[in-house]
Amino acid sequence: MDPQFLITAFVALFVVIDPIGLAPLFVALTSGMSVQKRRAIAIRACLVSIGILLVFSIFGHNILNFAGISMPAFRIAGGILLFLTALEMLFERRQKRREGRAEEDDIDDDDPSVFPLAIPLIAGPGAITTIILLVGQTDGTKGYAAVMGVLLAIIALVFLMFLSASTIERLLGKTGITVVTRLLGMLLAALSVQFVLDGLGSFGLGS
Repeated sequence: MDPQFLITAFVALFVVIDPIGLAPLFVALTSGMSVQKRRAIAIRACLVSIGILLVFSIFGHNILNFAGISMPAFRIAGGILLFLTALEMLFERRQKRREGRAEEDDIDDDDPSVFPLAIPLIAGPGAITTIILLVGQTDGTKGYAAVMGVLLAIIALVFLMFLSASTIERLLGKTGITVVTRLLGMLLAALSVQFVLDGLGSFGLGS
Protein backbone atom coordinates (compact mmCIF):
# COMPACT_ATOMS: atom_id res chain seq x y z
CA MET A 1 0.00 0.00 0.00
CA ASP A 2 1.29 3.44 -0.93
CA PRO A 3 2.47 5.19 2.28
CA GLN A 4 1.48 8.56 0.81
CA PHE A 5 -2.12 7.38 0.45
CA LEU A 6 -2.16 6.17 4.06
CA ILE A 7 -0.90 9.56 5.23
CA THR A 8 -3.56 11.31 3.14
CA ALA A 9 -6.26 9.01 4.52
CA PHE A 10 -5.12 9.60 8.09
CA VAL A 11 -4.99 13.38 7.71
CA ALA A 12 -8.37 13.52 5.94
CA LEU A 13 -10.18 11.43 8.56
CA PHE A 14 -8.38 13.11 11.46
CA VAL A 15 -9.33 16.58 10.24
CA VAL A 16 -12.94 15.71 9.41
CA ILE A 17 -13.67 13.77 12.60
CA ASP A 18 -11.55 16.20 14.66
CA PRO A 19 -10.84 14.27 17.89
CA ILE A 20 -9.41 17.39 19.56
CA GLY A 21 -12.49 19.47 18.80
CA LEU A 22 -14.77 16.73 20.13
CA ALA A 23 -13.05 16.63 23.52
CA PRO A 24 -14.68 19.75 25.05
CA LEU A 25 -18.07 18.71 23.66
CA PHE A 26 -17.73 15.34 25.36
CA VAL A 27 -17.02 17.17 28.62
CA ALA A 28 -20.15 19.29 28.15
CA LEU A 29 -22.38 16.31 27.31
CA THR A 30 -21.14 14.21 30.24
CA SER A 31 -20.93 16.96 32.83
CA GLY A 32 -21.48 15.68 36.37
CA MET A 33 -21.25 12.01 35.38
CA SER A 34 -18.97 9.52 37.08
CA VAL A 35 -15.73 8.34 35.48
CA GLN A 36 -17.23 4.89 34.89
CA LYS A 37 -20.31 6.29 33.14
CA ARG A 38 -18.17 8.60 31.00
CA ARG A 39 -16.04 5.65 29.94
CA ALA A 40 -19.11 3.58 29.04
CA ILE A 41 -20.55 6.43 26.97
CA ALA A 42 -17.21 6.91 25.19
CA ILE A 43 -17.02 3.21 24.32
CA ARG A 44 -20.60 3.10 22.98
CA ALA A 45 -20.16 6.28 20.94
CA CYS A 46 -16.97 4.99 19.30
CA LEU A 47 -18.41 1.53 18.54
CA VAL A 48 -21.59 2.96 17.01
CA SER A 49 -19.64 5.42 14.85
CA ILE A 50 -17.37 2.60 13.62
CA GLY A 51 -20.43 0.56 12.68
CA ILE A 52 -21.99 3.46 10.75
CA LEU A 53 -18.81 4.28 8.82
CA LEU A 54 -18.18 0.58 8.15
CA VAL A 55 -21.63 0.22 6.58
CA PHE A 56 -21.05 3.21 4.30
CA SER A 57 -17.57 1.97 3.37
CA ILE A 58 -19.10 -1.33 2.19
CA PHE A 59 -22.37 -0.19 0.63
CA GLY A 60 -21.48 3.38 -0.32
CA HIS A 61 -20.61 2.46 -3.92
CA ASN A 62 -23.80 0.41 -4.32
CA ILE A 63 -25.85 3.37 -3.11
CA LEU A 64 -24.10 5.63 -5.62
CA ASN A 65 -24.58 3.16 -8.47
CA PHE A 66 -28.25 2.75 -7.59
CA ALA A 67 -28.66 6.53 -7.72
CA GLY A 68 -26.75 6.73 -11.01
CA ILE A 69 -23.88 8.78 -9.56
CA SER A 70 -20.36 8.18 -10.85
CA MET A 71 -17.40 8.07 -8.48
CA PRO A 72 -15.68 11.08 -10.12
CA ALA A 73 -18.88 13.12 -9.68
CA PHE A 74 -19.06 12.05 -6.05
CA ARG A 75 -15.40 13.02 -5.56
CA ILE A 76 -16.14 16.52 -6.85
CA ALA A 77 -19.29 16.87 -4.72
CA GLY A 78 -17.48 15.41 -1.70
CA GLY A 79 -14.56 17.77 -2.19
CA ILE A 80 -16.93 20.74 -2.25
CA LEU A 81 -18.66 19.50 0.92
CA LEU A 82 -15.34 19.05 2.69
CA PHE A 83 -14.23 22.51 1.56
CA LEU A 84 -17.36 24.01 3.15
CA THR A 85 -16.52 22.11 6.33
CA ALA A 86 -12.99 23.55 6.18
CA LEU A 87 -14.41 27.07 5.89
CA GLU A 88 -16.56 26.47 8.96
CA MET A 89 -13.49 25.32 10.88
CA LEU A 90 -11.44 28.33 9.76
CA PHE A 91 -14.15 30.75 10.84
CA GLU A 92 -15.10 28.83 14.03
CA ARG A 93 -18.64 28.18 12.80
CA ARG A 94 -18.25 24.39 12.95
CA GLN A 95 -17.43 24.30 16.65
CA LYS A 96 -20.28 26.69 17.46
CA ARG A 97 -22.70 24.53 15.47
CA ARG A 98 -21.49 21.40 17.27
CA GLU A 99 -21.83 23.13 20.62
CA GLY A 100 -25.37 24.15 19.68
CA ARG A 101 -26.25 20.54 18.93
CA ALA A 102 -24.69 19.46 22.22
CA GLU A 103 -26.72 22.01 24.19
CA GLU A 104 -29.97 21.10 22.41
CA ASP A 105 -29.55 17.40 23.18
CA ASP A 106 -27.98 17.68 26.66
CA ILE A 107 -30.76 16.26 28.82
CA ASP A 108 -30.23 15.15 32.42
CA ASP A 109 -29.90 11.37 32.84
CA ASP A 110 -29.88 10.98 29.05
CA ASP A 111 -27.30 8.87 27.22
CA PRO A 112 -25.61 10.98 24.52
CA SER A 113 -23.47 8.13 23.18
CA VAL A 114 -25.53 7.41 20.04
CA PHE A 115 -26.96 10.90 19.51
CA PRO A 116 -25.39 13.38 19.27
CA LEU A 117 -21.92 11.90 19.92
CA ALA A 118 -21.82 9.01 17.40
CA ILE A 119 -24.28 10.73 15.05
CA PRO A 120 -23.58 13.37 13.85
CA LEU A 121 -20.54 14.54 15.81
CA ILE A 122 -18.23 11.58 14.99
CA ALA A 123 -19.86 9.85 12.01
CA GLY A 124 -21.26 12.97 10.41
CA PRO A 125 -21.76 13.79 6.72
CA GLY A 126 -18.12 14.81 6.32
CA ALA A 127 -16.79 11.54 7.77
CA ILE A 128 -19.22 9.46 5.69
CA THR A 129 -18.24 11.33 2.52
CA THR A 130 -14.54 10.96 3.28
CA ILE A 131 -14.72 7.22 3.97
CA ILE A 132 -16.57 6.60 0.69
CA LEU A 133 -14.05 8.71 -1.22
CA LEU A 134 -11.07 6.95 0.35
CA VAL A 135 -12.46 3.47 -0.25
CA GLY A 136 -13.16 4.51 -3.84
CA GLN A 137 -9.45 5.21 -4.32
CA THR A 138 -8.39 1.76 -3.12
CA ASP A 139 -7.88 -1.31 -5.26
CA GLY A 140 -8.60 -4.69 -3.70
CA THR A 141 -9.00 -6.08 -0.22
CA LYS A 142 -5.59 -4.94 0.98
CA GLY A 143 -6.33 -1.31 0.21
CA TYR A 144 -9.74 -1.51 1.89
CA ALA A 145 -8.19 -3.10 4.97
CA ALA A 146 -5.63 -0.28 5.10
CA VAL A 147 -8.36 2.40 5.07
CA MET A 148 -10.25 0.52 7.80
CA GLY A 149 -7.04 0.36 9.83
CA VAL A 150 -6.64 4.13 9.53
CA LEU A 151 -10.29 4.60 10.53
CA LEU A 152 -9.86 2.43 13.62
CA ALA A 153 -6.72 4.39 14.56
CA ILE A 154 -8.66 7.67 14.33
CA ILE A 155 -11.56 6.33 16.40
CA ALA A 156 -9.03 5.07 18.94
CA LEU A 157 -7.68 8.64 19.16
CA VAL A 158 -11.24 9.90 19.65
CA PHE A 159 -11.66 7.43 22.51
CA LEU A 160 -8.40 8.55 24.13
CA MET A 161 -9.42 12.19 23.75
CA PHE A 162 -12.77 11.43 25.39
CA LEU A 163 -11.05 9.79 28.36
CA SER A 164 -8.63 12.71 28.78
CA ALA A 165 -11.00 15.47 27.60
CA SER A 166 -10.95 17.46 30.83
CA THR A 167 -7.13 17.46 30.98
CA ILE A 168 -6.74 18.45 27.31
CA GLU A 169 -9.23 21.29 27.70
CA ARG A 170 -7.28 22.67 30.67
CA LEU A 171 -3.90 22.34 28.90
CA LEU A 172 -4.86 23.86 25.54
CA GLY A 173 -7.37 26.39 26.77
CA LYS A 174 -9.91 28.04 24.48
CA THR A 175 -7.20 29.81 22.46
CA GLY A 176 -5.19 26.63 21.93
CA ILE A 177 -8.23 24.69 20.72
CA THR A 178 -9.07 27.53 18.32
CA VAL A 179 -5.54 27.55 16.88
CA VAL A 180 -5.50 23.78 16.39
CA THR A 181 -8.95 23.83 14.77
CA ARG A 182 -7.90 26.50 12.27
CA LEU A 183 -4.72 24.66 11.35
CA LEU A 184 -6.74 21.51 10.73
CA GLY A 185 -9.16 23.58 8.64
CA MET A 186 -6.31 24.68 6.38
CA LEU A 187 -5.25 21.06 5.85
CA LEU A 188 -8.81 19.99 5.09
CA ALA A 189 -9.22 22.82 2.57
CA ALA A 190 -6.14 21.64 0.67
CA LEU A 191 -7.31 18.01 0.74
CA SER A 192 -10.79 18.95 -0.45
CA VAL A 193 -9.34 20.82 -3.44
CA GLN A 194 -7.29 17.71 -4.26
CA PHE A 195 -10.47 15.60 -4.24
CA VAL A 196 -12.07 18.02 -6.72
CA LEU A 197 -8.99 17.96 -8.96
CA ASP A 198 -8.98 14.14 -8.89
CA GLY A 199 -12.63 14.10 -9.92
CA LEU A 200 -12.04 16.57 -12.73
CA GLY A 201 -9.02 14.55 -13.84
CA SER A 202 -11.23 11.47 -14.25
CA PHE A 203 -13.35 13.48 -16.68
CA GLY A 204 -10.23 14.71 -18.48
CA LEU A 205 -10.75 18.25 -17.24
CA GLY A 206 -7.85 18.55 -14.79
CA SER A 207 -4.51 17.15 -13.83
